[in-house]
Amino acid sequence: MKPQRFRNRTDAGRRLAEKLAAYADRPDVLVLGLPRGGVPVAFEVARALGAPLDVFLVRKLGVPGHDELAMGAVATGGLRVLNDEIVRGLGIPEHEIDAVVARELQELSRRERLYRGELPPRDVGGRTVILVDDGLATGATMRAAVKALSRQQPARIVVAVPTGSPDTCEALEAEADDVICAMTPEPFFAVGQWYDDFTQTTDDEVRDLLARRG
Repeated sequence: MKPQRFRNRTDAGRRLAEKLAAYADRPDVLVLGLPRGGVPVAFEVARALGAPLDVFLVRKLGVPGHDELAMGAVATGGLRVLNDEIVRGLGIPEHEIDAVVARELQELSRRERLYRGELPPRDVGGRTVILVDDGLATGATMRAAVKALSRQQPARIVVAVPTGSPDTCEALEAEADDVICAMTPEPFFAVGQWYDDFTQTTDDEVRDLLARRG
């Protein structure tokens, strides 16, 4: 039977929440959405589970002169994750890495202020954290988020998405404690093909949803 597409991210969040029922009404659970598209999904998940909501920002670190190639990422809390293979292979000097990190941390801070104002990030230490995005294609952003988050010592990291590439969802199982991909259709070409409405989420929408968070 062909998988049923999601109407939009709200519908996707509600359907994903059904797969996460085991985490409902638990005081240790925290839901983190990856901006921007993951936040409307995460909002519905948090509401259904009775859990607080926050954002977890990840910024790709592009190789100098080849920005599309990622040499790592920075995330909420100033954590940086480097791909040593790429850094060593291309012989990227430390000062160039530092310059890219500084620039992306500045953008990350700007977005954090934009999204949550003066509210500090929620403490994840010792908690069960559900990381939510609107889908997984290559999984590079989610992988970076899991690595960065793990350094803040949560008790458990759960990756949860409405749809994803079967291979990517399987690969993430080696990095997260639990991976919930509500739908893993084959062939999988792009996340957007499994949504009727995949309009880009705006900064204002993210801010509004966080203002209504639990």
